[in-house]
Amino acid sequence: QKNDLKRIFTFLILVLSLACLDASAQAEIKFEKETHDFGVFNESKPVVTSFIFENTGNEPLVINQVMTSCGCTVPNYTKTPIEPGAKGEIRITYNGKGKAEGPFKKGISVRTNATKSLTRLYIKGHMMKD
Repeated sequence: QKNDLKRIFTFLILVLSLACLDASAQAEIKFEKETHDFGVFNESKPVVTSFIFENTGNEPLVINQVMTSCGCTVPNYTKTPIEPGAKGEIRITYNGKGKAEGPFKKGISVRTNATKSLTRLYIKGHMMKD
């Protein structure tokens, strides 16, 4: 009976250890920058930037959703899982046609399967009328 308790105890420790190892396996997202300033530009020319990121975790990273605060801001992003150590891109196009002249700041919400599941990116600039 004492040996049975030893085996059960050893088994439980093994199971708990494996559960802890599995919990530490996760994707991590690290952006090179989280804000981009377009500076001054004309309304007639949409501006584009890329937010480059790396999966610094140990599981594949999946971008579930990229939401913008305005229809004038259009995202295009890596749709396939990003392996650990690999990089991906979120490309943002801002078209201010018909918007007010002057400074602006727009937010972009990025939802992933990473430990920090929500990241906010920003674009800003000063748009001039033609």
